[in-house]
Amino acid sequence: MGDKPVVFATRKLPEAVEARLVRDYEAILNPDDRLYTADELVEISAGADAILPCHSEKLTAEVIGRLSDRVKAIANFSVGYDHVDTEAAKRRGIIVTNTPDVLSDATAEIAILCMLGAARRATEGVALVREAGWKDWSPKFMVGTQVTGKRFGVIGMGRVGQVTAKRARGFDMAVHYTKRSRLDAGTEAALGASYHATIEELLPHCDVLSLHCPATPETTGLLNAERIALLPKGAIVVNTARGAVIDDEALIAALKSGHVAAAGLDVFNGEPTDIHPEYRKLDNVFGLPHIGSATLETRDGMGFRALDNLDAIFAGKEPVDRVA
Repeated sequence: MGDKPVVFATRKLPEAVEARLVRDYEAILNPDDRLYTADELVEISAGADAILPCHSEKLTAEVIGRLSDRVKAIANFSVGYDHVDTEAAKRRGIIVTNTPDVLSDATAEIAILCMLGAARRATEGVALVREAGWKDWSPKFMVGTQVTGKRFGVIGMGRVGQVTAKRARGFDMAVHYTKRSRLDAGTEAALGASYHATIEELLPHCDVLSLHCPATPETTGLLNAERIALLPKGAIVVNTARGAVIDDEALIAALKSGHVAAAGLDVFNGEPTDIHPEYRKLDNVFGLPHIGSATLETRDGMGFRALDNLDAIFAGKEPVDRVA
C-alpha cells in the first residue's frame, strides 16, 4: 500500500480529521459509519499498523489477542478508554492513547445542561409543549429545584470535573469534591472548593452530585444504595462520565422514592440500546444520548489529538497521551 503507515479508522470521522488522516497515512475508512463486529475489527485491522477506534468498539482481551502482530498502536478517539483492555494491549506490546483536555469544555457544558434539565424538570416541560399538554398555570405548576447558591459535589476532580466546578461557580454554588490526590491550594482557592477525603464524607454536602471519574473495576457501581442514602433528601445526580459508575437499580429506587429528586444522565449502562427501561419511564430523569463531546470544535480536536499521538508513535517518539 505504499510507504506510509496504514491506519484503520473504525468509524466515520469529522471531515477535517479524515482529510488529515488521508494526507499523512494510508487510511482504511468507514464511509458508511458501520458498527463493526469483533470478527470484522480483527479482519480489517490485519492490514493496519494502527487502529483509531471510538468508545463504541469493544477491544476486549479476546479481540486484542486476535489482532495481527502488525498492529502497533490503538489511538482512541475518546478520553475514556474503558472499552480497551489495556493490560491485554500491554502484553501484546501495543501502545494505547486517548484524547484528554480537548473535550473538557464541551463535557462540562453537558454536565451543567444535565444539572439544569434535571433540576427544572425539563423532560416534563418539553413533553407538555410538544404534546400540547400545557393547559394552565398555577403557583404549583412545574415547580422544580433552584440550584443557585446550592452545594455542588464532584467525584473525580480531573480536567472535566474542574471545568464543570468552575461553571457551577457561575451559579454561586459552593464546590465540594473528593479525589485520590488533593488539588493544590491555589486550584482549590480558585474553584472555591472544599476537599473531602472519602466519598462517604463528601456525599452529605451535595445538593447536586456530579460524577466525573473514569470507569474502572474499582469505580464500577460506585454510586450504590448505601452511598445514595448519604445524599441529602432531594439531591440531584448528574453523570457525564460512564454509566458503569452507577448502580442502576439503586438510583432508580431513589428516584422513585424521592430521596433523589432528579437525575441528569448523558451516559448509561448498556448504551445505546440496552439501557435500564425504567429510565425511559421516569419523568424525573433528564436523559441525553452520550453527547458530552458532540460539538464540531471538540470532535475535530479529538481527532487531531489522536493523530498527534499517531504522528509521535510512528516518528519513534513517546505519545503525549499514552495510557498503556
